Amino acid sequence: MQVFSQANFMFRFTSRHPKILRYDLTSPRWMADPLKIAMITDLHTVRPWTTLDHLKGIAGMMMAEKPDLIVLGGDFLAGSYIPGPRHDAFETLEALSDLSAPLGVYGVLGNHDWLNCPEARRNRFEHTTVDDAFRASPFTLLSNKAVEMPGFWLVGFDSQCPADSRVDGFHDPEAAYRDVPEGAPVVLIAHEPDYFAEENDPAILQLSGHTHGGQINLGGWRPVVPSRYGKRYAYGHTEENGRHLVVSGGIGYSTVPLRVSQPPEITVVTLSST
Repeated sequence: MQVFSQANFMFRFTSRHPKILRYDLTSPRWMADPLKIAMITDLHTVRPWTTLDHLKGIAGMMMAEKPDLIVLGGDFLAGSYIPGPRHDAFETLEALSDLSAPLGVYGVLGNHDWLNCPEARRNRFEHTTVDDAFRASPFTLLSNKAVEMPGFWLVGFDSQCPADSRVDGFHDPEAAYRDVPEGAPVVLIAHEPDYFAEENDPAILQLSGHTHGGQINLGGWRPVVPSRYGKRYAYGHTEENGRHLVVSGGIGYSTVPLRVSQPPEITVVTLSST
């Protein structure tokens, strides 16, 4: 439903028909061929707000972009405050099973993939069933791991805030970068954007979600942004010290099933040398 369209003021109550937001980025450090990445994040799959049918339609929209690489940015599970029947990660990844790309489909874990996994809470956050769902899927989970791609490395972090204040971040940069040669071009997938503040991180591009763009955007004012840095990494493209960060607005909902002028989105990033 769109209200006051001339002012671009919109209420969204479901994840059907997300917008596609595109970024064309350049870096002199990028030596590989131009890379087109399609990303979705923060699915929070729960009826009727974000359904399996919604995800199947979103997968079709992503495939129409013909990306070289597809990224699933974490938070497959719905938060505890959202009303409605929840889908587990197995069902969610099955709904996305049509996704494929020449360089593959890779995902990372988000905070809700720990916090809202009943099994993880029972085992004191030693293991999450989202990991099991990835193993049963055609996709690859990068949890503090790296994989070599043609001309660059793809690195994935585990969640930086996986549960509550009693649980430290599960991201491990030392382990994630262990196999990456010094000076190699890197694309980093990190569910939460805050790691971008680490000035010595070698990634040319960091892809993140988590914030939902605040979920409510009132003329650029986003009253709720789950980041230590407030609006600094709330949404969109940021460039600092020659490094790029893209924060997607995500697909689903957290706390309340409502988006105001911050619609669900598929994020498409093209990275090239010029």
